Amino acid sequence: MLYVALVHAPVYNKNMETITSSITNLDIHDIARCAATYGARSYYIVHPSPAQQELTRRIMGFWQEGIGATYNPDRREAFVRVKLAADLAEVRDEIHRELGDGERKVYQVATDARLYPNTVDYADLRARMEKGDDAYLLVFGTGSGIVSEEIRRSDYILRPIYGPGTYNHLSVRSAAAIILDRLCGR
Repeated sequence: MLYVALVHAPVYNKNMETITSSITNLDIHDIARCAATYGARSYYIVHPSPAQQELTRRIMGFWQEGIGATYNPDRREAFVRVKLAADLAEVRDEIHRELGDGERKVYQVATDARLYPNTVDYADLRARMEKGDDAYLLVFGTGSGIVSEEIRRSDYILRPIYGPGTYNHLSVRSAAAIILDRLCGR
């Protein structure tokens, strides 16, 4: 059982200062479509600002109820699983309420472009996900990544995505697509 979260606060900027990043239209759309394609139960957009949450609701409303829903029904289908939360604790609490039984564990899986000593490979995590009945919350960060405190709070940290060169700064949309395919693709 897979859940996806995109965190906007607290995250790092390029100078490794803790910030809150803005929600972007493309992140909402593209990650919602990836989450739907790879069978995630929910895609949480995590942002503490009520104004940013309202902006997201307006964008989603256009594609769920407005002319966009008629124009592009596939987008509407992808947006059904999009939810808003102020922080990751709210996301975890909601997942626990949804599961309800108290027997299934919710594992938090952090993603980052930096390497940590306790990283896991995609094949290992995929095997764990396929074996059990537990839930996995796959957490992506905006800006220059999730703050280290939240990374350390995670049960697993996925290995960074590497290309053949030294450049390593994918958009979160690209990283989400690659990671979801590695964990859930056929």
